[in-house]
Amino acid sequence: MGLRKRSVSHDPDKPDDPGGAAGGSSRRTFLVRGAAAGAGIAGASMLRTVGAPPAAATDAAAAPPPPPTRRLTLSVNGRTRTLDLDVRASLLDAVRDRIGLTGTKKGCNQGACGACTVLVDGRRTLSCLTIAARHEGAEVTTIEGLERLGGGEGLHPVQRAFLEHDGFQCGFCTSGQIMSAAGLLAERPDVPDEDIAEEMSGNLCRCAAYPNINAAVRAARGGK
Repeated sequence: MGLRKRSVSHDPDKPDDPGGAAGGSSRRTFLVRGAAAGAGIAGASMLRTVGAPPAAATDAAAAPPPPPTRRLTLSVNGRTRTLDLDVRASLLDAVRDRIGLTGTKKGCNQGACGACTVLVDGRRTLSCLTIAARHEGAEVTTIEGLERLGGGEGLHPVQRAFLEHDGFQCGFCTSGQIMSAAGLLAERPDVPDEDIAEEMSGNLCRCAAYPNINAAVRAARGGK
């Protein structure tokens, strides 16, 4: 008995298995339908991309406007300085970052440590809490210019007293301590001993050199 030869279709669109699980669809038809679906998804995505604004334009639209500035003229250590400043800039940042007088220190930047103390029109001032734009025409003295107030004999008497009494250790707070003491003695030349610690309490020293600092202030005042 001879074997019956299986008929094989050579038509590419004719299903290889008309009664198979594909329910009458050929493999080619399945692939064509899948490709069409993928193309549709890609097209929808492209349409969304084309319709969206460019990322750079979105960022530019979301960027805040630049802060307003103001031209300010100060006298700093006897020299006239004219600056274009952000109206929100502190006197500390104007002195350190714009003028370059870094002897005034930025410690806590919250008005708690006194490292930023300068004299504004002769008064002790925490420069980190002071808006520079509010002091048009003011006379500002920093540690770099304190000698000018010392009578022309080199270091200011307070600076000499701090050296003679070792009124510092690491030195970070020293410029603020000296400026505060100079301001105190200008305000109260006869400040009694018992008031010195209280008057200097706004200037912190992490090294705890307070006995020597107080001794320096007493010496600069003219008493022992």
